[in-house]
Amino acid sequence: MPEDAFVPAGFVPPTALVTDEFRLEPLGPEHNQADHAAWTSSIEHIRSTPGYPDGDWPPRDGMTLEENLADLRRHAEDFARRTGFTFTVLDQVGDVIGCVYLYPTASAEWDVTVQSWVRADKAELDAVLADAVAGWLVSDWPWERVDRCGR
Repeated sequence: MPEDAFVPAGFVPPTALVTDEFRLEPLGPEHNQADHAAWTSSIEHIRSTPGYPDGDWPPRDGMTLEENLADLRRHAEDFARRTGFTFTVLDQVGDVIGCVYLYPTASAEWDVTVQSWVRADKAELDAVLADAVAGWLVSDWPWERVDRCGR
């Protein structure tokens, strides 16, 4: 793998993780309203979640739907370019309940940084999601050194 490549050239990124409690699919513009509603309902909860130590996200004042849409488009472009992978977390009826981010790290110690959050009303799924994603990274992704942000 070239030093600057996030994933190997022939690697096909998984596009789903399904458990009894939730499923992951690539985050995209089609999730805008539900994604916006999910994180704006849980700003303080997300800010207290492991992996969000700088206190910059989510913004305390929120974002407009248009700003959120631009952010979702950026994540979808990253996925298409294979420079980062963001997944929406959906419950069994298809409501957005969280997000998972797989992005390069600035540290030579790690291959990838993993962050995730769930809505405040689904807080009991936080560790369940983090653990499921950890297992998924071992079984289906190419990285060996995973920064789970203290999880």
